[in-house]
Amino acid sequence: MSSRADINAGLARLGKISQSGYFVGLHIRFAAPLMQFQTYPESWSEFYSENGYALRDPTIAWGFSTTGACRWSALPIPDPFNILREAANHGLTFGLTVAHGPISSRTIASFARPDRELTDNEIEDISVTIERLHDITEPPASLTKAQKEALRCIAQGDRHAAAAAKLGITESAFKARLISVRERLKARTTAEALQRAKEYRLL
Repeated sequence: MSSRADINAGLARLGKISQSGYFVGLHIRFAAPLMQFQTYPESWSEFYSENGYALRDPTIAWGFSTTGACRWSALPIPDPFNILREAANHGLTFGLTVAHGPISSRTIASFARPDRELTDNEIEDISVTIERLHDITEPPASLTKAQKEALRCIAQGDRHAAAAAKLGITESAFKARLISVRERLKARTTAEALQRAKEYRLL
């Protein structure tokens, strides 16, 4: 199974458990996740953004200070802006936050239900799934010189034939480099690979 299919399967599993939605931020570096997925209600997402809650959210503060899993009802972090109460008003009544990975590349994810606390078995299932998603989306430490050259040509707007001529290789060899860089960065398109390479600071 490809990593993209693996990711989709993991997210589908998480979605079944968290009926009020989830937020998964994978490999948070330089204050932003390299990949993120979210299924919370739009009304809550908009309210959260409008109020600048990301900088005040006790679940995120907990996620950066601890690894493991914690139900929102047991969070030891103060919530002076009553963010969890506002979440409950939007149907995110019972929740869980999971944090995994080193602080330099932390994955933080939260899950919510409207009806009951998540069970220990569900928390275990979620934790294993998040660890797997973290592992399969681990960005590479570097690209090869050939892969960087190919992406730089694309970034400069070169068409395949022109890029191949510039690099002194055949067009099919140039395309092979793009395929290898897409596989290395787990990207579906060359444009996505270029974006990820920039985000990962590999170019």
